[in-house]
Amino acid sequence: MTINQNKKTLCNLIKEILPTKNQKLNDLLVEWQFNQECNFETKNTIVDLLKNEDTTVAKKIIDLSDNLTKKSVWIIGGDGWAYDIGFGGLDHVLCSKENVNILVLDSEVYSNTGGQSSKSTPLGSVTKFNSKGKITKKKDLGAICMAYKNCYVASISLGADFNQTIKALKAAEEFDGPSIVIAYAPCINHGIDMSNSNLQTKLCVECGYWNLYRYNPNNQKPLTLDNGEPTKDYVEFLKTQTRFSNLAKSNPTLADEMIEQSKQNAFERRKFLLDMIKNQE
Repeated sequence: MTINQNKKTLCNLIKEILPTKNQKLNDLLVEWQFNQECNFETKNTIVDLLKNEDTTVAKKIIDLSDNLTKKSVWIIGGDGWAYDIGFGGLDHVLCSKENVNILVLDSEVYSNTGGQSSKSTPLGSVTKFNSKGKITKKKDLGAICMAYKNCYVASISLGADFNQTIKALKAAEEFDGPSIVIAYAPCINHGIDMSNSNLQTKLCVECGYWNLYRYNPNNQKPLTLDNGEPTKDYVEFLKTQTRFSNLAKSNPTLADEMIEQSKQNAFERRKFLLDMIKNQE
């Protein structure tokens, strides 16, 4: 909102100063009025030329000159905010036409309060105040966002595919409208050696626990699934994290049931994406 207000003020000031005696400055400002943005080199040239004007309006334009170039707005938060306590605000932004980007660092747990369950916490995961494992499956934030059909949506995991991560972030920045990128974020509450977190971000995709995709509603075929069929064992991946393996120690039967259901949930998430892609053809 601040950026929009500054841009509006800047537009009014430029209208006020035109025409100028300096033809080069005049041409640059007229061009800016048409495009509403310029590159940094042009911005610096405009500022240098304005310094020679020595007027109150020129000084005000210089003060707001950072708004001559395109602004990149990123909202960064965790899953507790995005899936739970801040979802109403997130929903409001995604249903707008504002050109803002959102990066969700999805650790699948309320990390900042000691590891409590959030709507992002997967089935069977043991968390603070929930020693018997979460009994409901994870909320599919990506699917909800794709249903809006007006925002860019991506799911990434840095260790699994660095290039896909860069492509997703770049496309989100270039998308004219709201965008959301959901990143798998290993956490100490997963019960892992955090020095191996990059390996976790790779294994989660290779076993089918996490999917990589990009959804751009402006494309003829909006959805792209960027990872292939699972090549690693799903259950073995869960065993690498104490949030899942601890339940097996206290209640083996329940743990087996939840792990099997978790595996089925993962299969259904992938099938949902594949069905969407098939319907595009």
